[in-house]
Amino acid sequence: MDLHQIFKTRTPIIGVVHLLPLPTSPRWGGTLKAVIDRAEQEAAALASGGVNGIIVENFFDAPFTKNQVDPAVVSAMTVVVQRIQNLVTLPVGLNVLRNDAKSAIAIASCVQAQFIRVNVLTGVMATDQGLIEGEAHQLLRYRRELGCNVKIMADVLVKHARPLSSPNLTVAVKDTIERGLADAVILSGWSTGSPPDLEDLELACGAANGTPVFIGSGADWENIATLMQAADGVIVSSSLKRQGRIEQPIDPIRVSQFVEAAHRTWNSKSESKSAEQVKLHS
Repeated sequence: MDLHQIFKTRTPIIGVVHLLPLPTSPRWGGTLKAVIDRAEQEAAALASGGVNGIIVENFFDAPFTKNQVDPAVVSAMTVVVQRIQNLVTLPVGLNVLRNDAKSAIAIASCVQAQFIRVNVLTGVMATDQGLIEGEAHQLLRYRRELGCNVKIMADVLVKHARPLSSPNLTVAVKDTIERGLADAVILSGWSTGSPPDLEDLELACGAANGTPVFIGSGADWENIATLMQAADGVIVSSSLKRQGRIEQPIDPIRVSQFVEAAHRTWNSKSESKSAEQVKLHS
């Protein structure tokens, strides 16, 4: 996965648009206009704050179906993503929760979105939706049938879940990439808003062997400098919300603060690498 080709940077910040409840979900409000208005507002806030990409999730549809959402959810997400694409020029991706990767890649293919996030691509995870089995074999064949080049970013030992087999991070990363053919992997903490451990990130990057590794949860402007020592990019949402509260909309000021903190980190890393190269050649 060529990050620079997609995001115009080698260290992308991907902001998340959490959609209000969609049709057929328990808290559906009865009108798609409210969903679209909020999504457009959040996409604009993310873009103005300086993120490099946006991922759209049916986050407020909880409790989620395990692996196949209602066709009305697919239709609604398609409409919303197209509205966002008309508003901003950033690359857009999809995550259809809890694990409907087939619908995600179908939408992405039709609207020419660039990537999807898959919570469980390989292996078996025990979740609050029950046992979720990875279906990489079906997803990769479906992508080929669609004739698209939508990139697959896959969680490893995803949050809000426990693996049934031994939770060996190195093996899980290698399996996700080598056997699941993920284009990038994502490492999160145990739940929404909790960051991954730095040592785990370092292990994941070593096992990924050049495949991009993203921070998938818990990043904020206070810890991003530490976390980005061992990651290629970050997916961020909770810390960008008003007062840092998950139910609130995105705050453009908080987005700017986060982006500035991340850029300071990357600039200092670049300067350190340049200084090392000078020493080596002198």
